[in-house]
Amino acid sequence: MKIEDIEYFRLDMPLSVPYTIAYETVSHVSNIILKVGTDTGITGWGCAAPDIAVTGERPEDVIRAIDTVIKDRLKGHNPFRIARITHDLKKALPHASSAMAMVDMALYDTMARKAELPLYQMLGGFRHAIPTSITIGILPLEETIEQARKHLTDGFTILKLKGGRNLSEDIEKVLKLREQLGKNFLLRFDANQGFSFEESVTFIDRIQSADLEIIEQPTSQKKDERLGQVTQAVSVPVMADESIKTLKDAFRLARNERIDMINIKLMKMGGIFESQHINSVAKAAGLEVMIGCMDESALGISAGLHFALSRANIEFADLDGHLDLMDDPFSGLFHLKNGILMPADTPGLGPIRL
Repeated sequence: MKIEDIEYFRLDMPLSVPYTIAYETVSHVSNIILKVGTDTGITGWGCAAPDIAVTGERPEDVIRAIDTVIKDRLKGHNPFRIARITHDLKKALPHASSAMAMVDMALYDTMARKAELPLYQMLGGFRHAIPTSITIGILPLEETIEQARKHLTDGFTILKLKGGRNLSEDIEKVLKLREQLGKNFLLRFDANQGFSFEESVTFIDRIQSADLEIIEQPTSQKKDERLGQVTQAVSVPVMADESIKTLKDAFRLARNERIDMINIKLMKMGGIFESQHINSVAKAAGLEVMIGCMDESALGISAGLHFALSRANIEFADLDGHLDLMDDPFSGLFHLKNGILMPADTPGLGPIRL
């Protein structure tokens, strides 16, 4: 089997509800969709969700990478040689993780369709479904509680609250959520690098009664030792997100015992192939793993879901990046009910109906 045809298109999607995190407000996103055709008639699909703050790419950079590098490196090659293709592409595109993830996704999708298996089964098939959190951006207190109540009514059992801009407001929101909505749901908090060490410790100390499950990236990605100090000082598990973008990052933080958990996002890691190595480092170090996401179409979310289902030590998911995207052409790739994600029982990443 050889790759013969390569096509792509850009998806510009507004958000139905813009959201705010510690360092930006997001109202629209762009994804680049890759379509890979083979001489056997099998087609694979991939998605890039570039983000200048996380992946260091713009949509134009991904398109340029396709036209100048990716097309030549894929045409005429067998997608099952993914290790070689990944190796060569990484040399040519060392700072293009979402473009790498897009290619990786399309290759895995092609292989799984050839094998006539859902991708998660081809990757190992440990579980069939996983609960996901749903995220609440930085909002005034009453709007935060209103959104949380709606998500719980819709069946979600895990809420992730964004913060990191105002310590006292963050503390109040967490305590009020528990006070008004009870404890029949899991609560996670993501500061997106917004806290100092002192603020992180104060935050955890003040919200002890709220039974927070995870605090994600409380301090700057540029200060490993500060993140480690928080991990040692607080009782709530500390997760690294922005601090881990490569295999070397994962090894460094694990070796120095800076964290309790890692958030693997295919877009910042460069795809499933590289994420498997990062997950192995986490497993060896005894770190818990979450599969997260960017603002991705359902196609990108599907890839994250299949990877999450394939490994025993991946017990957490934050795969809600598609829910507020308007004009997303991908649907039916997976099912979401009561906060639980389950893939379609069809080959590859699921049925494509464009």
